[in-house]
Amino acid sequence: MRVLLADDMNRTRSILAIILLLPAILFAAEEKVSVPAPVRELRGAWIATVANIDWPSKPGLPANQQKAELVSLLDCAAQLHLNAVYFQVRPVADALYASSLEPWSEYLTGVQGRAPSPFYDPLAFAVAEAHQRGLEIHAWFNPFRAAHPEAKSPPALNHVTRTHPDIVRHYGKQIWLDPGEPEARARALAAVLDVVKRYDVDGIVFDDYFYPYPEKGRAGSTLEFPDDVSWGKYGVQTGMSRDDWRRANINRFVQKVSQSVHEAKPWIQFGISPFGIWRPGVPTGIDAKALDAYGKLYADARAWLASGWVDYLAPQLYWPIAPREHSFSLLLQWWRQQNTKGRHVFAALNDAESGKKFAGDEIPRQVQTVRAQGGNGGEIHYHLRSVMENSPLAAALRAQYAQPALVPAMTWLAAIRPMKPRLTVDAGNKSAHVRWEKGDGEAPRWWLLQSRTNGIWTTQIVSGVKAEANLDHATPDAISLRAVDRLGNLSEPAVWTTKKYSPPDASKGAVKLR
Repeated sequence: MRVLLADDMNRTRSILAIILLLPAILFAAEEKVSVPAPVRELRGAWIATVANIDWPSKPGLPANQQKAELVSLLDCAAQLHLNAVYFQVRPVADALYASSLEPWSEYLTGVQGRAPSPFYDPLAFAVAEAHQRGLEIHAWFNPFRAAHPEAKSPPALNHVTRTHPDIVRHYGKQIWLDPGEPEARARALAAVLDVVKRYDVDGIVFDDYFYPYPEKGRAGSTLEFPDDVSWGKYGVQTGMSRDDWRRANINRFVQKVSQSVHEAKPWIQFGISPFGIWRPGVPTGIDAKALDAYGKLYADARAWLASGWVDYLAPQLYWPIAPREHSFSLLLQWWRQQNTKGRHVFAALNDAESGKKFAGDEIPRQVQTVRAQGGNGGEIHYHLRSVMENSPLAAALRAQYAQPALVPAMTWLAAIRPMKPRLTVDAGNKSAHVRWEKGDGEAPRWWLLQSRTNGIWTTQIVSGVKAEANLDHATPDAISLRAVDRLGNLSEPAVWTTKKYSPPDASKGAVKLR
């Protein structure tokens, strides 16, 4: 019995000693840092290549000048704290990338089918340069347009208008691949998947061109799209009206692209930027005489969103906040109400009219409107050169986008959180050198680097290939680093801080055990 009592006394002494030492252990630890959540907001811009709208400034420029112009555009995007660009790669069944399926675009060299000289791959170059600047890059396709009315060069020998004229339709000034032809849909899908599999793009996006916008004949009446052949072969037997059959062609195509892209690379986003009004008079108060995208372009964008076939929809809300019949705010609210699958709905803005048809403060007010409606929102600016060359607008957007932001996460595609990185900091006088190593698992797409100085947090979004950064002109007292995967999912933060609590003297007030 005496032995057991002695053991109990020793155990009690040990426990009390640990309890008394706990304050010293706990308070010697680094400060518990509460790292702020990053801003989540899409800030995108279109880079249009058709008719040399954005890039290159004109066809036939030397490759080095083309590269320099593209770098200038991407630098502008980064300086504005944008986080995504939408780069047009297939405007008219051609290619602004090395393709075995379609000819080089005339917008590069002035002659369709002629490669850049000296040779380089514009899409590969754009992907590398965009990622280096913390920008997502989405490849923008026009699936069915086969020629532009203002084309300067004849079609190349391997262009679809020469190799498969049976699926091409001449409609007013337009030359179009007939969406009712299975071969036309298959060609567009093949071009998309070719880019998905060979390039490290973050997304695939279509704009509003499916069936062409209505054209008028000499008498002023609207022309009918000339798809009698495909309607006779594939449509009549369905029992649908021709309008419903045309919509079914586009619906089937959109669903197939979505499935195929995600099967090839599950992390790649698929989005569409449709005409901003679904149907005239919808919602109540909107212009009853507006273009009927559902009835004339055969684009049922509401169905694509409600079915979850798109990861994001960016309606082209190219009107001001007032007047009500084309109200930016009302239309955006309506589109968001259709989002029953919880995808992302962004607003495509008409920056090209800023200071022209729009007041100078219209676009900044639209950005504020998007934010006021809440959710993981954001906007895509049409188009990047129009922002870069409009100094007041660029200054206003810099003020709106003062801190960098991450794109909203797409958790339905991949919700697995990246592993926490390992962080090392060498702090000096008004500077810090930050180094890190990734955790286990896949390499991140980005790093979210946040630092606190005098109670103020600042944010940087750093390319995933980098492993260090310098924080100059400040003496940070806390630094946080998180890995960000391709879809915006965040790791736990690795945190460093200079602040430590002084441990109390454990000997004072302690009860001595005898």
